Amino acid sequence: MSIDLKVPGFPESVADGTILGWKKQPGDAVKRDEPLVDIETDKVVFEVPAPEDGVLEEILEPQGTVVVSGQLLGRMREQAGEGRPESAPAASAASVANAAASESEPFATPSASRLIAERGLDIHAIKGSGSGNRILKEDVLRVLDEQPQQDQAERTPQVPEPAPAPPEAPGVPGERPEKRVPMTRLRARIAERLLDAQQNAAILTTFNEINMQPVMGLRKQYRDQFEKKFGVKLGFMSFFVKAVVEALQRFPEINASIDGNDIVYHGFFDIGIAVSSPRGLVVPILRDADQLNMAEIEQHINELAAKARDGSLSMEDITGGTFTITNGGIFGSLLSTPILNPPQAGILGMHKIQERPVAEQGQVVIRPMMNVALSYDHRLVDGREAVQFLVAVKELLEEPARLVLGV
Repeated sequence: MSIDLKVPGFPESVADGTILGWKKQPGDAVKRDEPLVDIETDKVVFEVPAPEDGVLEEILEPQGTVVVSGQLLGRMREQAGEGRPESAPAASAASVANAAASESEPFATPSASRLIAERGLDIHAIKGSGSGNRILKEDVLRVLDEQPQQDQAERTPQVPEPAPAPPEAPGVPGERPEKRVPMTRLRARIAERLLDAQQNAAILTTFNEINMQPVMGLRKQYRDQFEKKFGVKLGFMSFFVKAVVEALQRFPEINASIDGNDIVYHGFFDIGIAVSSPRGLVVPILRDADQLNMAEIEQHINELAAKARDGSLSMEDITGGTFTITNGGIFGSLLSTPILNPPQAGILGMHKIQERPVAEQGQVVIRPMMNVALSYDHRLVDGREAVQFLVAVKELLEEPARLVLGV
């Protein structure tokens, strides 16, 4: 029986996508849920899986084609038991036989396969928890957690050092080489949104500085206990998320957005965390951050960051958000003016922690200081509220006990 392969439905904010490449070719055997084709939208890259076991019959839309929701991509033929189906072309009989022969072979998702290869694990020794016993990344991580560190090191394949590259031919004197590559859809979308933010919002930025010694001291005191109890490291971001949510509750206009001539005040706190991925900057959303404790915040951030790195973020992961936090400090930035993430009214920029002299009670002391910046839409937020919001974040982080006590 022939099965149509169609583009999944895109969200309303996504008009189309581009086919990055097919993972299978006509005549290849495929298993249920095995990725067939990658489609890049202006937000994420997602996989179109095989709906059933079978054989890929034909590809209708090749690599580089722009496609829309519901568009026909190709067709596959459902597996018809052992032996070659009557309707199958003779040319694909070998593929069907191969599919039957490999029926017992384990199947892993792309991210799981990469991790298995990197750690030199035996795929047959891993039990899959996905549909059809598919091995997920979580299954591989579970196996790694159960193994001693030394055992993992022994399993890691020794990769021979690559031979030195031959010396490049000397350039022609006076030559001025250039390289032209097409902009990715994600990069084009980022450029479009940033330009839109600057043209359609009245962006102002206010600055302050935070003495990070209290937070650093608290982390040092409870870091080991926290990690032992919750299985995740205690980072700075959970403190900032907690402080931001508390400050947003005090200044709801910064958690609002403009829709036409209306102001929409959001009664929930979906915090976007800007992270760098191989494809560019993405902003996955920490949903209902006000209902999460610090361990849950750290766990969710780690999960979203891992998805961003391996390209498995879903539309749901990056859609929406009422406020954004971006941390340029991890790259060494001391000060910046972050650009709004439309239609949000505010974005907080974190920066590098640096020891410097400050005055305290008439004395000059050395403290680990961080500059912070709040960019906001002046159409919606007045300067007073913006400054007071940033002061609230500063005070909460300089007295982190207030985050627990709610005062």
